[in-house]
Amino acid sequence: MLKVQVPEENLQAAYLFNTGQSYHADKFFGITRDKAELTFRIWAPHAKAVHLASAQCDWMPSEAFAMHPLEETGVWEITTTALKEGDLYKYAIETPDGDVVLRTDPFAHEYEKKPGVAAVVNTCPYKWHDGLYRGRQGRRHKLNQPIDIYEVHMTSWRRHTDGSYLSYRELADELIPYVKQMGYTHIEMLPITEHLLDMSWGYQSYGFFAATSRMGYLQDLQYFVDEAHKANLGVILDFVPGHFIKNYDALYRFDGTPTFEAGDVTIAENVRWGTWNFDLGKSQVQSFLISAALFWLEDVHFDGLRVDGVSNIIYLNQDAGKEDWVNEHGTAIDYAGVAFLQKLNAIIHERVPSALMFAEEATAYPGVTKPEGLGFDFKWNMGWMHDTLDFFELDYLYRTGAFNNLTFSFMYTFDEQFTLPLSHDEVVHGKKSLMHKMFGDRYNQFANLRTMMVWMMAHPGKKLRFMGSEWGQFLEWRDEEGLEWRDLQDGMNRSMQHFTAELNKIYRDEHAFWEQDFVPAGVNFSQTDQGAQGTMALMRHGKKPSDTIIMAMNTLPVQKDDYRVIVPRAGRYDVLLNTEDIAFGGTWQHIPTDYEAFLVGDHYEISVILPATGALIIKQKKQVRGKNNG
Repeated sequence: MLKVQVPEENLQAAYLFNTGQSYHADKFFGITRDKAELTFRIWAPHAKAVHLASAQCDWMPSEAFAMHPLEETGVWEITTTALKEGDLYKYAIETPDGDVVLRTDPFAHEYEKKPGVAAVVNTCPYKWHDGLYRGRQGRRHKLNQPIDIYEVHMTSWRRHTDGSYLSYRELADELIPYVKQMGYTHIEMLPITEHLLDMSWGYQSYGFFAATSRMGYLQDLQYFVDEAHKANLGVILDFVPGHFIKNYDALYRFDGTPTFEAGDVTIAENVRWGTWNFDLGKSQVQSFLISAALFWLEDVHFDGLRVDGVSNIIYLNQDAGKEDWVNEHGTAIDYAGVAFLQKLNAIIHERVPSALMFAEEATAYPGVTKPEGLGFDFKWNMGWMHDTLDFFELDYLYRTGAFNNLTFSFMYTFDEQFTLPLSHDEVVHGKKSLMHKMFGDRYNQFANLRTMMVWMMAHPGKKLRFMGSEWGQFLEWRDEEGLEWRDLQDGMNRSMQHFTAELNKIYRDEHAFWEQDFVPAGVNFSQTDQGAQGTMALMRHGKKPSDTIIMAMNTLPVQKDDYRVIVPRAGRYDVLLNTEDIAFGGTWQHIPTDYEAFLVGDHYEISVILPATGALIIKQKKQVRGKNNG
């Protein structure tokens, strides 16, 4: 083979990739353009030969498309003018055993529509218009901002009448105004990295740098994010760095040997999820995945990543058949996985300080959101979620004896920086929708759902709810079709949707609900020992003394006519929201909203009518000299 002079900067880029220090690997691998010339690069360290393959050569190796190695770096490249925008390509790789296998490009920004997996030449840049939004985000304190997330599965939020998907641009026209109208602050997408199996919801990916072609091109997704930012909505991506699709034409045994996965097949295989685990201790894999994360944050302008399956990354024993696996020290900790997540978060926080990093982690692993721990900004509070749903599913007869389900979270609320998730995982596979989980007849189910949502908003932590819950969809989520939008022909569902929008607005407007989520000063658990009565009240505080909100909740179907609520000081108080307002689907047509505090011993109280299976949000009236401005 003719020896090719390799530019020093290319050797340096390959060195950084091989040592785990390349954080923009897609700017070197994949396709780079210089006018009409396209350079293709791929990492195939054990390949005997590599050819760029396309329909022009019937997907077979051709000397016209022979790639040359960059010395001993494991990198292969070719520069050509033979391919143009929109052309399909793969790599024909001769393995160490002499077999020739076709593999798609792991660094591609676009792939053909399923069931094909060929990469598509796409080097077109996108012109952004969200500079003002991103500038504001860069100046905000990420922990002290309102985060109220609408979690969306993009292909089943809404569909055309013929069942086909809405495009990214159609979703920009329909989804963004809807989320804005409903008062959420962020949209979180289930994985939209390219994948084949619809039933995997995107969690079995092979294209870690590509938006799924189901709904359009990468530039169309960038347009969606741009439009969201212009509407002052953040966008979060569900990111899956732990495992990848099992197909043999993608990452698995990429050059004929274990390349992205571990050499031991029992370690590499994820039996429970039907995937292959990344070898997170391998330097090149770290470069690959950290580059992918930064690509979504920097090139596609996502505001944050929710990292899926953290427990599977940091423990050895999370898979079926591996329950007794331990490390050399006799614990189940996967040191390589822990080190990778620490590195991922450190690099992202250094390069994109405003990025919001969420961990989907279900164990008691310490320090998930601590700099000296895994370094995430937020952790999903799965304990709060399970305990809350278990409680509101209970028959009223058993609730007084199970009040610990609601109060137990107070024991660990400040151990981590939590997000409270009512996610897609809780409304699928026979678990029933949130509304269907609630105890009682249809009226009581809605009353419980409204009360639970107020409980969620009042509890410290950021918020996440899955699509359809905002109006109380009865059927559980089905990914193969759109949401049950016809529900909104029913008055109860429309009232629930109106309630959600009003609750979201109060959350967003009131600093007390989010400004001090992660410090004890942000909450007084003032009346949480009333389980025998099925009631609870607590106070949330912003940084200003006047920014205090009181939540009072009744989990039993018996109205409390003289319920005493502790308030922070003398004065008059307003009820900002009553879940039993007739406008929300309740029964109260005449709602008392104005209360005077009175001194009881060393504190002040107000006496309210606490509705059956209902909740109140209360705030002190603002006082202006010489005038009651309430």
